[in-house]
Amino acid sequence: MQVFNRASQPADSSRDRILQAAQRLFARQGFDGTTTRDLAQAAGVAEGTLFRHFSNKKAILVEVATQGWVEILTDLLTELSEMGSYKAVAQVMQRRMWNFQKNADLMRVCFMEAQFHPDLRDRVQSEVIAKMTDVAEAFFQTAMERGIYRPMNPRLVAQVFLGMFAISGFSHNTLMEPNASPQQMKEMAEGLADIFLNGVLVKGHG
Repeated sequence: MQVFNRASQPADSSRDRILQAAQRLFARQGFDGTTTRDLAQAAGVAEGTLFRHFSNKKAILVEVATQGWVEILTDLLTELSEMGSYKAVAQVMQRRMWNFQKNADLMRVCFMEAQFHPDLRDRVQSEVIAKMTDVAEAFFQTAMERGIYRPMNPRLVAQVFLGMFAISGFSHNTLMEPNASPQQMKEMAEGLADIFLNGVLVKGHG
């Protein structure tokens, strides 16, 4: 998926190149460690061109992170709509690991930089996280109404699922060794799914 393409602009427009350079540099050097000169140089544009597209460096960060979260939401909607059954959580988690690993720079900016910029965090929370939670809540509400999941607060279930969704994406450099094999990813995904669907208690033991 091309995150930054816009129908009204060619894919190699200077604006897109600036955003793609920002994604790389913010992930590797951090927002504070990256200058507008660095961004312009990496994008192959003059610094003045950068300021014609964006008022300041913060505006670039907000655009990169917001678009990244929109991509995450789009992926989640796709995953839920294509889920073969309400029990197919492991496949969703495994695909998350692959996709997040392929887009590691973008994910690092989305998750890490948002912690240090309250205005960005608030925008992501209102525009993306809330929508993701609403979508997942509706999905789990339907599963409960069909008798597949036991009755409980569907919003809480959605929040737990999204937390696992995020963890599965970052598991290759948090919970698992870097460059984990496909088999290790599969086992991690199945473990997360099993805990989500079945809990950790032996049935009949409370």
